[in-house]
Amino acid sequence: MTYFGFLLRFLVLPILFLAALTWWDTRRNRRLAPALATLHPAYPLALLVLIALLYTTPWDNYLVATRVWWYDPNLVTGVTVGYVPIEEYSFFVLQTVLTGLWVLWLARRLPRKQAWRPSYAWRVAPLILLGALWLLNVGWLALGLRQATYLALILVWALPPIMLQVGFGGDILRRHAWLVTLGILTPTLFLSAVDILAIRAGTWSISPEQTLGLHLPGGLPLEEAAFFLVTNVLVAFGLTLALAEESRSRLRRWLLAARSGRHRAADG
Repeated sequence: MTYFGFLLRFLVLPILFLAALTWWDTRRNRRLAPALATLHPAYPLALLVLIALLYTTPWDNYLVATRVWWYDPNLVTGVTVGYVPIEEYSFFVLQTVLTGLWVLWLARRLPRKQAWRPSYAWRVAPLILLGALWLLNVGWLALGLRQATYLALILVWALPPIMLQVGFGGDILRRHAWLVTLGILTPTLFLSAVDILAIRAGTWSISPEQTLGLHLPGGLPLEEAAFFLVTNVLVAFGLTLALAEESRSRLRRWLLAARSGRHRAADG
């Protein structure tokens, strides 16, 4: 199975299906809940695509350059940017769009909660736990634990932006818990399942020396499932926070506080 064949079957076709559902929802006037209708969702989704490309490109090039994973040169076009085939960059874009459209489809259907109270604890406690996990994985890399390389690289790369999201709006994400949970788990399970097919077909391979050797049902390396989990977390969290009315009001308050602080400093 060529890499583009994989993308066409398992990302492009589901995206077209979700796009058709979006069109149908628009025809039926099914809209996002007011709490998530602060701006047109195409704008934050496009921004997430751009961030995915910029943030993932150097990291993924490092993975291929160090043979954490590799691709069959006979199953790609041969067009590469750095060490990575053009198909991989297409995957960054398509996964973001796929997960984003799924989150938006859910957001037009899940119950609309109205009551909400800001919670400092839901921002700080997860931030501390994620920070500790990040430091642990930095330690693994510093110690040169080769079998932990792939998992550590995934978490060291993904946790900082997730910590930013949680630190800004962990309580906001809790309000939309069903949305982010289903928005993360469904595409993670789907992409993990189709990843098994790609590995079996030889489209790409994962280094056994740089992985823990733990496999999920079907033979999927644990690290691959972790990659899909954290990337879908980034998309679902990012899109939810970008659309949530609480995010806009919180950001406005922070900007006003920062502006007034600068004015006081200037006056002093």
